[in-house]
Amino acid sequence: MNRRDLVTLAMLAAAARPLGAGAQLSGSPVVGYLSPQSPAAGARGAASFREGLQGAGFVTGSNVAIEYRWCNGEYDRLPALAEDLVARSVRVIVADSVVATIAAKAATSTIPIVFIIGPDPVALGFVASLSHPGGNLTGVAILFGELWPKRLELLHELVPKAGAIGVLVNPANPLNAANAKNLQAAAETLGLRLDVLEASTEHDIDLAFATLPERRLDGLLVSDDPFLGSRHDQLVALAARDRVPAIYAVRENVAAGGLISYGPSLAAADRICGEYAGRILKGAKPADLPVQQSTKFELVINLKAAKVLGLVVPQSLLARADEVIE
Repeated sequence: MNRRDLVTLAMLAAAARPLGAGAQLSGSPVVGYLSPQSPAAGARGAASFREGLQGAGFVTGSNVAIEYRWCNGEYDRLPALAEDLVARSVRVIVADSVVATIAAKAATSTIPIVFIIGPDPVALGFVASLSHPGGNLTGVAILFGELWPKRLELLHELVPKAGAIGVLVNPANPLNAANAKNLQAAAETLGLRLDVLEASTEHDIDLAFATLPERRLDGLLVSDDPFLGSRHDQLVALAARDRVPAIYAVRENVAAGGLISYGPSLAAADRICGEYAGRILKGAKPADLPVQQSTKFELVINLKAAKVLGLVVPQSLLARADEVIE
């Protein structure tokens, strides 16, 4: 990471730090922001959220305050953090993941909750329907788990001789079972063997990569878990060290030096979340705000990483890429 990137990240992280009680503007509404990530990892998403909030007419430091609660990958802390936001009588709670939404929903049935989640919110019981949520929750549903098979196909296209693929998951994530089932069906179609690796801490990630030689894996699919997503620098460095082709869910991994990613635009989802929070502050009810679905997906390829791995990226894949990093 160059000096300019470090400065940018520092500025984003500083902007996303929690406001102290004394910093809150008297009489201004307070929004609670609940995240399983760290302030640094979630800074860009929080910045996009504030852009959406500003588009709805609310500017932090002027006419709205935000109370951030980060659990730094320790998912078991989320319920207490959600209860703390409820105790502070925030006007809206923004939950930027499934695990955060589960915690917020358990903490309140009255305070509006705006979520960003990967799976179907109807199937999870968060809303009655996408068009008419019907309760105190609404937000954005982004396709993550449904894209696991597509990521496997892309990795297989990039490494056609692969016979075994590792799947790195966080065992604390309740969505793994359903997503892995979809992935297994795709693997069988492609004639691939899957090997699941688990990691819920930084040390676990190191241990998982240490087992790669004995597992004889030809590639790695990193699941779209908030904690794993926050460790892109560590994951990219380990993948480069062990010369393992890896595919990720978001472009940040590829921007950090990773090989390839395919997934939705998180920035767009965060901005919608901010817009919805602003509309609720103006009097709209979550029950009347339809759940929006992600419509923009990005395929990003890093040619420099491919060259280091000795891979030739097929022209058919390059032609479909939304972004190619030289």
